[in-house]
Amino acid sequence: MTAAPAPTPAPSPAPALPRTHPLPTVALPDAVERQFRLLECTAVHFRGTDLFRADAGVVPGLGRPRTTARVEAVLARFFGAEDAALVQGAGTGAIRCALQAADLGAGPLLIHRAPVYRTTAVTLRALRVETVEVDFNDPAALGAALATGRFRWAYVQHTRQRLADSYDPAEVIAACAAAGVRTIVDDNYAVLRVPACGVELGADASAFSLFKLHGPEGVGVVVGTRDLVERIREDNYSGGGQVQGHQALDALRALTHVPVMWAIQSQVGTEVAERLTAGEVPGVAEVRIANAQDRCLLVRLDRPVARELPSAAARLGAAPYPVGSNSRYEIAPLVYRMSSSALDDAPELADWTVRVNPMRAGADQVIDLLRRAIGQLNDPPHPKD
Repeated sequence: MTAAPAPTPAPSPAPALPRTHPLPTVALPDAVERQFRLLECTAVHFRGTDLFRADAGVVPGLGRPRTTARVEAVLARFFGAEDAALVQGAGTGAIRCALQAADLGAGPLLIHRAPVYRTTAVTLRALRVETVEVDFNDPAALGAALATGRFRWAYVQHTRQRLADSYDPAEVIAACAAAGVRTIVDDNYAVLRVPACGVELGADASAFSLFKLHGPEGVGVVVGTRDLVERIREDNYSGGGQVQGHQALDALRALTHVPVMWAIQSQVGTEVAERLTAGEVPGVAEVRIANAQDRCLLVRLDRPVARELPSAAARLGAAPYPVGSNSRYEIAPLVYRMSSSALDDAPELADWTVRVNPMRAGADQVIDLLRRAIGQLNDPPHPKD
């Protein structure tokens, strides 16, 4: 007697996207004013042909190129900080330099209870930092941890580590300061996109990549208190470790158009989210704006085809993968998987959800691209007879 075939298991239900709490953005008029202010700060430290030439090497008395020192002075003035140090290694290098300059041997480092961004986890492991996790979304828990007096330093990631994170970085920094705890803020993906970065909110240091702000590859910066920045310079005394003058000038030139570009990108992202939510693209079930690394749209599909969608979108002109998440190389819309840290927190979304970043494109192009790419997956072309 032939056994009856095993019943086909029912497909897993589509997981809903969690509620997100996007960080505030900068309106276009405010971005224009911020861009103008950066040029005003530049004029304080660069005169005549200074912006047309750059030096190199470990200049005696400075320990770095004169041009690099001038750009650092511009950035410190612009962000309202005591000092700034340009470093190699982009955002990861800036975070490493800041953490290394802090005296972390005197006690554990307070961090948020969430998956740590992977390159940061490598730095913490390499420095053998003892960490203690507290949920920054819970002010009472944070306050209780700070009241123990165990901590001298806290590390705050400005953008979200978990999709449902809701903490206000300004409130976390203020609570730490009130308890006498110094803070280092990872401002990657946030600086110039939000109204104020960590150091502008009272943190001891902001560390971020200038490559993510259209600057040259490998250049990062730590903006913060003089004691911390001077320690970074003392550690980085090698000529081969310096950011040379031409790199510093390149980063400054690129930075001058970033505020307005970010404001436009945020506007486009909001428009795309509204139009997708209104049902303009068949196959889209749910949309959230999120600061999952860079500010982006999390788009949940009505079928588990998220792993296939990036390739289909790339054939239609989308970027196939990020380079630096808003680096100078990224102009086409990005349709890609969720970030590793977000998937660590919500692995069930991997088959259902993609992240979308308009980059330099307009809303019409992004909507059309998604419509055609999802359409191809829902109705694949039939092979010729």
